[in-house]
Amino acid sequence: MLYLCTILICQIINFMKNKKAFTLIELLIVIAIISIIAGIVFVALDPLSRFKDARDSRRWADASAIITAIKVSQIDNGGAYIAAINSTAPGTVYMIGEATTGCSTTPTCTTPVASTTACVDLTDLVTDGYLGNVPVSPTGAGDEYSSSTTGYTLKRESNGIITIAACENENTTEIKVVR
Repeated sequence: MLYLCTILICQIINFMKNKKAFTLIELLIVIAIISIIAGIVFVALDPLSRFKDARDSRRWADASAIITAIKVSQIDNGGAYIAAINSTAPGTVYMIGEATTGCSTTPTCTTPVASTTACVDLTDLVTDGYLGNVPVSPTGAGDEYSSSTTGYTLKRESNGIITIAACENENTTEIKVVR
């Protein structure tokens, strides 16, 4: 029995010694399988769509942070908005940013800004500690944004309702927060 096992082991070892490399067809099959799997994974993950979703999520979070800061400031000030918001005309869309002109030309918003001077500067919210900084919309396929024109708009209604909207959206129909 021991002799038979030894012969069997020797035959396996000899067989393994004779097989020294992969054949070309084996390598091609493995490469083809790996390529197919990589293609399927890449299509399933769709990185471009994930980047668009990430920028839209950031826009939603920024719009929510701005409107929350405005409302907390309003509560702390006995129901009054900061001066910059009080000076806006009800029902008019304003670009949030430090610019004083050029607010309706860049960027192009889904909800158009009323005029080139329809700008509202919310840095008082930062100064008063309600907002860490005035957010700037992440750039997708559209315009470049900066602290002058942030890519977010503000509209105050006569009944006190505030609407903050993002100028650009990529994978959603509209980014707007109303309170």
